[in-house]
Amino acid sequence: MVVTKASIIGDVLDFDPNTAKFFFEIGMHCLGCPSARGESIEAACMVHGTNADELVAKINEYLSSKN
Repeated sequence: MVVTKASIIGDVLDFDPNTAKFFFEIGMHCLGCPSARGESIEAACMVHGTNADELVAKINEYLSSKN
């Protein structure tokens, strides 16, 4: 899986639940909430005042290191 800013948080978590730690790092602790799971990474970062590109890069680096 390659994650983008348009990726839906629930899809990323379903692919690899261990990616939750990256969302926790930006203060997004509501990952079980239906609205959070259906939100794009870009939208979540906007709400939480964080950089979506940095979060996407961290998640993709983590996922690529697993191969």
